[in-house]
Amino acid sequence: MTDWIWEYEGYDPADERLRESLCTLGNGCFATRGALPECSADEVHYPGTYVAGCYNRLPSDVAGRRVENEDMVNVPNWLPLRFRLPGGPWLTPDTAPVLDHRMRLHLASGLLERQTRYGLGTGRELTVRQQRLVHMAVAHLAALRTEFTAEGFSGELDVEAVLDGGVVNAGVPRYRDLDGRHLTHVHTGTAAPDTVWLRCRTRTSDIRIGMAARLTVDAPVTTRHEEPRAVQRVRLRLTADRTTTVDKTVALHTSRDPAISDPLYAAVDRVGRAPGFDDLLESHLTAWDQLWRRAELDVPGEPGRILRLHLFHVLQTLSPHTADLDVGVPARGLHGEAYRGHVFWDELFVLPYLDLHFPEVARALLRYRHRRLEQACTAAREAGRRGAMYPWQSGSDGRDETQQLHLNPRSGRWLPDHSRLQYHVGSAIAYNVWQYCQASGDTEFLHTKAAEMLLQIARFWADAAVYDDRIERHRIKGVMGPDEYHDAYPGAASPGLDDNAYTNVTAAWVLTRTLELIDLLPEPRRRELAERTGLDGGELELWEDVSRTLYVPFHQGVISQFEGYGELAELDWDGYRERYGDIRRLDRILEAEGDSVNRYQASKQADVLMLGYLFSPDELRSLFQRLGLRLDADIWQRTVDHYLRRTSHGSTLSGLVHGWVLARARRAEAWKYCQEALRGDIADLQGGTTGEGVHLGAMAGTLDLVQRGLTGLETREGALWLDPVPLPELSSYGFALRYRGHWGVRLRLAHGRLEIAVPASDESPIDVRLPDRVVCLRPGETGHLLLAGRG
Repeated sequence: MTDWIWEYEGYDPADERLRESLCTLGNGCFATRGALPECSADEVHYPGTYVAGCYNRLPSDVAGRRVENEDMVNVPNWLPLRFRLPGGPWLTPDTAPVLDHRMRLHLASGLLERQTRYGLGTGRELTVRQQRLVHMAVAHLAALRTEFTAEGFSGELDVEAVLDGGVVNAGVPRYRDLDGRHLTHVHTGTAAPDTVWLRCRTRTSDIRIGMAARLTVDAPVTTRHEEPRAVQRVRLRLTADRTTTVDKTVALHTSRDPAISDPLYAAVDRVGRAPGFDDLLESHLTAWDQLWRRAELDVPGEPGRILRLHLFHVLQTLSPHTADLDVGVPARGLHGEAYRGHVFWDELFVLPYLDLHFPEVARALLRYRHRRLEQACTAAREAGRRGAMYPWQSGSDGRDETQQLHLNPRSGRWLPDHSRLQYHVGSAIAYNVWQYCQASGDTEFLHTKAAEMLLQIARFWADAAVYDDRIERHRIKGVMGPDEYHDAYPGAASPGLDDNAYTNVTAAWVLTRTLELIDLLPEPRRRELAERTGLDGGELELWEDVSRTLYVPFHQGVISQFEGYGELAELDWDGYRERYGDIRRLDRILEAEGDSVNRYQASKQADVLMLGYLFSPDELRSLFQRLGLRLDADIWQRTVDHYLRRTSHGSTLSGLVHGWVLARARRAEAWKYCQEALRGDIADLQGGTTGEGVHLGAMAGTLDLVQRGLTGLETREGALWLDPVPLPELSSYGFALRYRGHWGVRLRLAHGRLEIAVPASDESPIDVRLPDRVVCLRPGETGHLLLAGRG
């Protein structure tokens, strides 16, 4: 890799799924995996295309039970373009000799380039060079340029370009017992001599999809309709050492798009008006230049190159186009079918980055949650609770999409899935709402939609908390925390744990912030809110009481992950590492042995330590103080040490959180975990999972590690708070951010010196608060600050 190019050399079938995920191209509206256009979906290749927010629900019979799942749909494949000598087999890297093969992902331009040299025998070679883009300026366009060069011969070459509506969702092996046939009513037709179209709809959500493709080539194009495929064919006349070009331009619309009457008409019209490849590329490059300026990131060396790749994939999933859509943050981006394209709490790791670069996108993602507030309130009522109970997994309409069963590939058994008990997703939504408003200064959103969400989430926590006379505290029972290894007590007949520390502390935070917000609301708005929700003084008194009396368990001088955690058995970590090597998915290993991780003090990922990720040391101490508890540096240090020794890091988020927490604690081993977070997807550390889609939360989290974790950046009380930590392995870095009305505020830290440049504008000055001083910077000013004790 170079600073701006991600390159793969040689062809290895075992690496294709990983490369396809990491070479995905997208624009926030749709994305296409980096599969070779001449290869069909099989055990090696998977050319999926996914439209943001396009879901379909199907029932399946699994392990003697009928289950229903909603999936992000693999829409018709626009990519296919294959070639062969007349009368010969179609050429692919799996069926023909490959003399040379390279894939280059150009991050600066959002362009995927491939070059393959096929050996055709008797000194004949065919070089295929392709450039591919999913247009960042015009959200519904994609294009593929293919250049053929014959070496050592002249002759004919048959080329076939296809729109394929016969695709299914089959990108995740462990889901293959589930019905993946989401498309129906596939029809194809011809719009012009060089243009074909395809239309279809999803089976139950009834989303109509229209696609049109224009083939530009200096040769006659013939068309055949072999439903569910629209086929364009051309016979090229190749001359030795001369290049012949075929351009394929595609438009994609769905019935969810605004400002169209019909997706097929829109697609045919758009592709007909689209300029040629060179002009498309020029406007595409301009759009990417603008994105990179807004998300400027300067980190030296290999970490910087990986961070740039991470930022590239975040921008392809959540671009400025996303601001016009009703979508959430798919945990695996628009890059594959893992987690069925669902929306989890991963936005907790994504939105804080977007808040300070693309606040309009962050606001749109929060509006996705607000539109589903009614459904969350309905779910709470059906569970016998007040307020809003947001689901652990979300999709189209706010119903709980959490699967009822999950497959353990080690044992081959389908097991009950209790992760729907992770009610802490509501606190994550509240946290994101609060952080967005603090960073953007969007008081309109804060006083309206934010206040409505915070109120109902706080109401849920206050109602879920039960007072225990024995300990004179409120308790929250029957939940799961972020550590998904523990879903029940050993031998218990029903799932759920009591007093998960992360859940209870974040619930206290939600209640506290909501009380503050209600007090700050303009009186007319406060009255409106109270009238609409039935909020009264007695309920506010309850919230105040619960926010101060929620129970947080301790054992042996450390915070307990949940009540009774300290009584669980210790695991023979060394023995399991010696037997299995990689024990990241310890839960699957133990289940295959007939055991359960519920019996042990073992965590999949950070749980208690997530508190150190969300809150600065000062804020965390303040939260515990409000709860009447002491949390000094020694207690936190012991807590960090305790869980470090008992975590298997079975999630890509684990290394990120541990690196963040250790960096803030100024611990020498922080960089080890930061590196694991950086390498999670490029090295596929979770053992094949990246080929099913990138881990978007971990990618965005590494960007935020530089932006907020290492700088100690907080946006609160109308100021930028900074408390940088020294990290020897990354002592120099810089980035630009958008803070309230200020576009392009630049921060650079190098060798104990902090430089902050505020661009000229008519905005108000920025208060910058360091641990030992306050600095006021006016627009057009640059501050050069020597950090105390680090010069």
